[in-house]
Amino acid sequence: MATIEARDLVKLYGHHRAVDGISFSIESGEVVGFLGPNGAGKTTTMRLLTGFLAPTAGLALVDGVDVLKDPVAAQRRLGYLPESAPVYRDMRVSDFLDFVARVRGMARAERVAAVERVARLCGLTERFYQVIGSLSKGYRQRVGLAQALVHGPGILVLDEPTSGLDPNQIIDIRNLIREIGRSKTVILSTHILIEVQATCDRVLIIHQGRLVADGSTEEIKARQQGGQIVNVTFVPGKVQLSQERISQLLSCIPGVEHLRDLEVAEPEGMGFQVTSSQDVRAEIFALAAGNGLVILELAREISSLEDVFQRLTTGDRHLGAAPQAVPPPVPGPS
Repeated sequence: MATIEARDLVKLYGHHRAVDGISFSIESGEVVGFLGPNGAGKTTTMRLLTGFLAPTAGLALVDGVDVLKDPVAAQRRLGYLPESAPVYRDMRVSDFLDFVARVRGMARAERVAAVERVARLCGLTERFYQVIGSLSKGYRQRVGLAQALVHGPGILVLDEPTSGLDPNQIIDIRNLIREIGRSKTVILSTHILIEVQATCDRVLIIHQGRLVADGSTEEIKARQQGGQIVNVTFVPGKVQLSQERISQLLSCIPGVEHLRDLEVAEPEGMGFQVTSSQDVRAEIFALAAGNGLVILELAREISSLEDVFQRLTTGDRHLGAAPQAVPPPVPGPS
């Protein structure tokens, strides 16, 4: 059974659709990156999943529990770290974590063991008796993670966990998330592409409140590629062939769908971009060998996650299915 499930989630603020019919499910043990530009609806979706906001329409389920109907039962299964770590800066780390454990209804002996466990996990042992306000932002973020984990949830929801951190702190938090992800389901909201590649098994991309891509980074790049693309450069060999004749030969390779001439810097060189339904590098090599051509370069072109992200999240177009009908707008911030 899915540990987190969104079914046609909609959130309206007046006439603005912050979340516009999003559906997905996350299985136990997955580390999932929720990726999108600023204002795409990531934080609103996180709040809907964790019960901090009520949806205008649709369902948010945690371990099969409807977050709207039974928020306490759902939140017992969750650990949540909002973008701004929810810590009391005038408390010591030890006292704050004990306080959170008490709020969670844990008995004293259970609290002591749990607080020591998350302090070790989050690298807070040496800062255990320090006032939170005196900590660096990176360590305050660690305290935020520790409070989300103190009650031993199986699901962790992190909203922009490295926002505002310096490069060294970012690396530390990423490593910590990877460690936590070995034993828990994690959904991680961010707009930083390298964050997803460094920590996540799967990516959900959101744009203008809609889900526009779902899969591993490699799957998403392959789907957006629109076929295999190979760039090849020939230089004169034993047999002199015109660019037109080489183009005809390349077009006859099974699977080739489109050819485009490429400009090359090599004297008398000829370059082609070959788009095909499959990888045709071996066939191009065989064609060159059989016709006395010399291949100077033969390389498959692969879109980066950055290319795909820009393709999916720029412009005013909506991607995906038409939105589900929703109830009349509800009051809210503009």
